[in-house]
Amino acid sequence: MSNRDVQFLLEDINLSIEKILEYTKYLTFEEYESDSKTKDAVERNFEIIGEASSRISEDFKKINQQVEWRILKDFRNFIIHEYFGVNDQILWDTIKFRLPELQIDILHLIKLAK
Repeated sequence: MSNRDVQFLLEDINLSIEKILEYTKYLTFEEYESDSKTKDAVERNFEIIGEASSRISEDFKKINQQVEWRILKDFRNFIIHEYFGVNDQILWDTIKFRLPELQIDILHLIKLAK
């Protein structure tokens, strides 16, 4: 896998993170929980994050272990296979506490891949 391919996948991940953060920026948990359109959009972007991360080479992942690649893929699988059982609080906590840190790591990797 070329650096350019990795860069595109990382940019897809970053774009999905940006969308999720934008969709939820001004919402409370209660507003998020009751807004099915936003929840659908957020879940779709988590799927994209997981799918893009699963396409990144194992060699790249081994070198860049600061990102929890396996968790990204597993989270995608959970959302897809548990579509009616997704816990809104888990998604919300991930958005508020984990995504900003992930975005910092992804942006750093994008710079390195250029």
